[in-house]
Amino acid sequence: MHELSLAGGILRVLEQTRERDPFERVTHLRLEAGALSGVELSALRFALEAIAPGTCLEHATIHIDEPPATAWCMPCCQSVAIRSRLDPCPLCGGSQLQATGGTELRVMELQVI
Repeated sequence: MHELSLAGGILRVLEQTRERDPFERVTHLRLEAGALSGVELSALRFALEAIAPGTCLEHATIHIDEPPATAWCMPCCQSVAIRSRLDPCPLCGGSQLQATGGTELRVMELQVI
């Protein structure tokens, strides 16, 4: 379950932010995990909740958005929405797609007190 190591990395980012700009705790955390990021959202939420006690994340509300993926279709020279790296182009049916979005995992919003 690599989501546990991702949760640890997110906590490290928050703690580094806390060192730079002191705050007591996080009240709301909003993450973005793209459809092609390889992150299982429920597992990431579980991992974040599991490591939260005793940290700045304790009692935080956690929201995880999953924006759709986009790809560039080489045959039809269009940007298209996809759900998986194995999807064909919805316009031409071609398989020469280059992912251009939806691979990210990032902190989008952080509310602290």
